[in-house]
Amino acid sequence: MRFGIVGCGVIGALHARLIAAMDGTAELVAVADTDLERASRLAAEHGVDAHGDLAELYARQDVDAVVVCVPSGLHAEAAVPALRAGKHVVIEKPIDITLEAADRIIAAERESGRTVTVISQRRFEPSFLRLKAAIEAGELGRLTSGAAEVTLWRPQSYYDSGGWRGTWALDGGGALMNQGVHVVDLMLALLGPAAEVSAYAGLLAHEGIEVEDTAVAAVRFAGGALGRLFATTAAHGGASVRVSVHGDRGHAVVENEVFVSFKVGEEDRTEPGQRLGAQAHHLQLADFVSAVTEGRAPEVTSADGRAALALVLAVYESARSGGPVKPG
Repeated sequence: MRFGIVGCGVIGALHARLIAAMDGTAELVAVADTDLERASRLAAEHGVDAHGDLAELYARQDVDAVVVCVPSGLHAEAAVPALRAGKHVVIEKPIDITLEAADRIIAAERESGRTVTVISQRRFEPSFLRLKAAIEAGELGRLTSGAAEVTLWRPQSYYDSGGWRGTWALDGGGALMNQGVHVVDLMLALLGPAAEVSAYAGLLAHEGIEVEDTAVAAVRFAGGALGRLFATTAAHGGASVRVSVHGDRGHAVVENEVFVSFKVGEEDRTEPGQRLGAQAHHLQLADFVSAVTEGRAPEVTSADGRAALALVLAVYESARSGGPVKPG
C-alpha cells in the first residue's frame, strides 16, 4: 500500500518512520503540509515528494492511502476530500472534535467504498487482547464495574508550544480529548456502549488555555456495569495509564499495558508482560493494510472513533451543565 501523510509535525514524522519500517507491505510516497518547508524537511528524511497543497497529494495516482496528522479539529477537513479522491484513510486520534465532523467522515467513507481507521494503538497491546478474549469468553462473568485513568504531567511549555493546543476550536478539549481518548476507547471496547455520564472538569495547574487539564466522570454502561473515567495532565511526575475491569467471576487490572492483577475465579493469570509501545502503532497500521487487502473492517473503525468522541463530549457537556448526559 502506497501512503501519503498529511501534516508533518511530530505525529506525522512518527507515521513516516512506521511506514518506512513496513518492508514489503507499505511504502511512503509523499507528504503534505500547508507549511511547505516543514513538509520538505520530512520528505528529505525519507526521500519522498513534498507538497504544500493537500489537493496535490490527493490527486496523485500513486497514493492509495492517506494518514491524517493535522490538528484534531481539522481531521474531517483533511479526511473527507481524501476519501472522495478514492484514498483509504488513517486518522490520528480523535476522529475529530464534533459529532457532525465525525458523521461527515463516516458518510464519505460509506459513499466512497474506502476504509477508515482511527488510531487507538493500545488495542493491539497483548494485555488488552488477552483481557478482551477473556471477557468475550465469559470468563469474568457478568461485568459489574470498570475504571480508566490517565495520570500525566504536561508542563506549561507543552501547551505554549503550538497555537492550536488547548483550544476548543482545534484541540477540542484537554486532558480527556487529547490524552484520555485512548482509554475511553478501551473502556468502550471492553464494557460496551455508554448509556449515561455525570462529570466534573477543571483547569487546575495550567494557564492561558481554554480547556481542562483534569476531568473525572462516572459512567453507566448499557449492559449495567458502572465505571469511572479520570484524565489529567496536572499530576506532576505522573506517567500512568491504568485500566481495570471487574466481573462477578474475575477481574483484571492493567497499568502501562502490563497486568498488575488478572484473576479468573481462583486462578491467578497475572504474568510479567512487556508493552509494545511504538510497535503497537505498527500493528495497527499493519491491520489497516490487511483489512483493505482482505475487504474487511479494521480492528478500530470509524464508528469506534465516533463512539469514543461521543463519550468525551458527553463528559464535557455534563461538566458544564452539572447534570447527567446521554452520549450522542
